[in-house]
Amino acid sequence: MNILFKKRQSSFLIKLLLFTIVLYLMHSYVLHYFANDTFFFPLWHIYVFHSLITFLLYGIINYKHANGKTEIFNAFMFSTLLKMGLAILFLLPLLLSDLENKQADVFNFFIPYFFFLTFEVYFISSLLNKN
Repeated sequence: MNILFKKRQSSFLIKLLLFTIVLYLMHSYVLHYFANDTFFFPLWHIYVFHSLITFLLYGIINYKHANGKTEIFNAFMFSTLLKMGLAILFLLPLLLSDLENKQADVFNFFIPYFFFLTFEVYFISSLLNKN
């Protein structure tokens, strides 16, 4: 494998782990003090899902970029579509459940989703701007 790919991927993993831990701690703090509900998904499930998907999708873009492909817009759009599809699959048990108020659970999932998406877009754009 390409040395540059491995270096960028390991650097991204460290930053992603730090970002995930900080965001998780802030999110759990807010839920502990301001939310009285119990949620369908444990918070750590949501963060593991987002971390793995973000790492995988950045890895795909990084791999294509490391192999000399500069036109990665299609790969990025496909990976974003894949991420949305996987998010729906993750939420499917909640959506099919008999739970009355699903809105809090959906917000509990999609707020970190957009933070992770922003994180991913920032690092992909910085990857492309280095050239």
